[in-house]
Amino acid sequence: MTTEKEIDLKQKFTLSEEQQTALDLLESGENVFLTGGAGCGKSHLIRAFMSRQSSKQMPILASTGAAAVLVGGRTFHSFFGLGIMEGGLEVTLAKACRDRRVLKRLSEVEGFILDEVSMIPSEALEAAEKIAKVAKGSGLPWGGLRVILVGDFAQLPPVTRQGPRRWAFRSKVWEESGLQSCLLSHNHRIDDREFLDRLSEVRQGRVTPQVIEFLEQHMREHDQDDKSTRLFPLRDQSEKFNLSELASLPSPEIKIDSIYMGEQRYIESLQKQAPIPAKLVLKEGARVLFLQNDPQRRWVNGTRGIIVDIHSDKIIVEKLTQSGKRGREVSVDKTMFSLQNAEGEVVASVLNFPLTLAYATTIHKSQGSTLDELWVDLSRLWEPGHAYVALSRLRTSDGLKILSWNHRSFVVDPLVNQFYESLSLTI
Repeated sequence: MTTEKEIDLKQKFTLSEEQQTALDLLESGENVFLTGGAGCGKSHLIRAFMSRQSSKQMPILASTGAAAVLVGGRTFHSFFGLGIMEGGLEVTLAKACRDRRVLKRLSEVEGFILDEVSMIPSEALEAAEKIAKVAKGSGLPWGGLRVILVGDFAQLPPVTRQGPRRWAFRSKVWEESGLQSCLLSHNHRIDDREFLDRLSEVRQGRVTPQVIEFLEQHMREHDQDDKSTRLFPLRDQSEKFNLSELASLPSPEIKIDSIYMGEQRYIESLQKQAPIPAKLVLKEGARVLFLQNDPQRRWVNGTRGIIVDIHSDKIIVEKLTQSGKRGREVSVDKTMFSLQNAEGEVVASVLNFPLTLAYATTIHKSQGSTLDELWVDLSRLWEPGHAYVALSRLRTSDGLKILSWNHRSFVVDPLVNQFYESLSLTI
């Protein structure tokens, strides 16, 4: 018999058969590794799962501070008291296990969800698991905490200062956690079979003759007047292009100061991690990107639009449809982005409009967004998965315009391919 909660869940979240099977696994109480390529709906599935969970008992942790601010959550490192792990594993463990707040926090939760697990190095995963055992007073993996790890190792690598990348799946903890692996295979963003085949090859780092032909077909001379989004590997490149495009508009610049609240030390941290700058510079006619989901569902994170009018308390934006045509106008109010401490308490906030210039962004920041058209230079990439992340932003290959490309940019760590080839799937 279907319960009222199940009916309500189906009304709020439309799930494919594959996603429903995965949701059943998430609700089974098992430790789970949820993975899959870009556009397979991992985030949508987690939102559906969390709609029936207590965020206090099953908090969602982010792999980076910037991601935590964007979703209003906490970082994995702060939650487990890891800090920056200065001094190494043993020093980190000793410090965290003496911290009563860390031990109390972990003793009171049932488990956690870690988003973008691929960015967490193996030593951080190992340290957190040992701390959880101390907090729970149990020798079970993670002290008995329920663990849900989400991410795609073919997209975002861990931050490693030197030496080989320390992938989380290489740690002993990964093997001992008893993870039930679920690989979502259906792409909900792209219907083009040929494009999906090329993306699959790029994801594996295979520059096949078919991939070469595909890339060459999409080479274009740069059209400065084309307003499609540009993807750059570096933030400075993105900012420079955005400001250049803004300067070309005839309307006057309007500068809107961000309002910060909280202790200065936390504000300084928030300034580094918040998606909005200390001073938002816009013009009427500027193309912008929304940075948050609207509670009224008028836009989502990644929706594009054109500024129609700017007031002190609101900005009127004409949304752009998926095909790039002008859509309905919406009134955008200022919103709050907050930094939480390890306890989940807001320690600093910034208030401004949830908008950023949309002429260009970095490949890394484009993660999770969907585009209909883009210009990209694939000639000087260095991070594993960078090329795949860039290309997989598109709904269709028709909107792809490549300035240049190089074989060396299609980097995939062989260990990642080996991991996925040997992955034992529950689903």
